[in-house]
Amino acid sequence: MNIKNYQMPAEWEIHERTIMEWPVKDALVFPENYQEVAKSYAEVANAIAEFEPVTLLVHEDTFEEAKLVCNKNVELLILPHNDAWCRDNGPTFVWNKEKELAGIDWMFNAWGERFKPYDLDNQVAAKILNILNVPCVSADFVLEGGSIHVDGEGTLLTTKECLLNNNRNPLLSLTDIEARLKNYLGIQTVIWLNRGLFGDETDGHVDNVACFVKPGVVLIQACHDTQNPNYEYSHENLNILKEAKDAMGRSLQIVELPQPPRRFYEGVELTLSYMNYYLVNGGLILPVFGGDAESCDQEVIRILSKLYPERQIVTVDGMGLIKEGGNVHCITQQMPKGNH
Repeated sequence: MNIKNYQMPAEWEIHERTIMEWPVKDALVFPENYQEVAKSYAEVANAIAEFEPVTLLVHEDTFEEAKLVCNKNVELLILPHNDAWCRDNGPTFVWNKEKELAGIDWMFNAWGERFKPYDLDNQVAAKILNILNVPCVSADFVLEGGSIHVDGEGTLLTTKECLLNNNRNPLLSLTDIEARLKNYLGIQTVIWLNRGLFGDETDGHVDNVACFVKPGVVLIQACHDTQNPNYEYSHENLNILKEAKDAMGRSLQIVELPQPPRRFYEGVELTLSYMNYYLVNGGLILPVFGGDAESCDQEVIRILSKLYPERQIVTVDGMGLIKEGGNVHCITQQMPKGNH
C-alpha cells in the first residue's frame, strides 16, 4: 500500500483498544519475580479495561493463568511472543484523512540484540495486524515504539542516544533516519533530545523522559539534584526543548514533572519514571512508587490533574514493572479508533 498520505495520530486520540502481552517467565531479568510481574500486568490491564477494550496476547500455557486474574473487558488472544513489551514489538498505527488505519511493522532486534531469542517478537506486529484486519506496512529499519512520541500535527520527539545507536541501524545517518520517520509516520519535524534516563537498558527511550501533552506543550521529567546522574541528562534536554520549534513553527511550552528518589534493586539503579504513564479513553494510567516517593507521587498527580482536567487519573504500583526495566507505557500499545 502507499503510505504517503498516512500519519501517526497522537496518543490522546480515541482508542479502539489497547494491545498488551502477558509476561514470559523465561524472558524476565529476574524470573523469580514472575508472580509479582504477572500481578502488575494484570493490574494495568484491568485498569485500562475500565475505560476501553484490552486485547492481551498470551501463550497457550498461560491462557488460564491470565484469564483468572483479568476482568471481562480483557480479551485473551493466543499469539506466541518472546517478551512482553508491546510498545516496542507491537505495531505502530497510522491513519489517513479518512481515518483508514494501517499498521507499521518495524524491524525489532530486542533493543540492540540485548536479549535473545527475539524471533517471535519480530513477528508480533504483522500477526496482530492480520488478525485485526489492518493493512500492514513492513518498515526497512529497526525501531521501537517507546523511542518516539508525536503531537499528531507533524512533530516527533526522540533521542539521539537510541535512534543513532550503532546497535540499531549502524549504516543509517541522522538524515537517513529522519527521512524514514517522515515517510512512515507522516511527520515533518523531528526534535532530537540527547539522552534518555541514566542506566536505561533501552538506550534512552523518549517515553521515559518526555512527551507531548497536546500540540505545543511538552512534559519532561526534570532532575534538579546535582548528585543524580540524570541532572546533566535532563538539563541538556530542557535546553534543547527551550530552543526547539515544532512543525507548526511554535516554540514549546515546557512543563516539568519531578524526578522520583533514586532506588536500587540487586545493585542496579532503577529507571523510575512518571513519564511512563499511558492515556486511555477518558483516563490516564500512572505508575507510582510509594515509600520515600510518596510526596513526589502526590505532586505528580496534582500536576497531571491540572494538565488533564477531563481525565480520571488511576494509579498503579510501578515497582513490580520497573525492576524489569519499564513501566505502563512500555507494556501497552494503543490502536486508534479508525476504519478497517
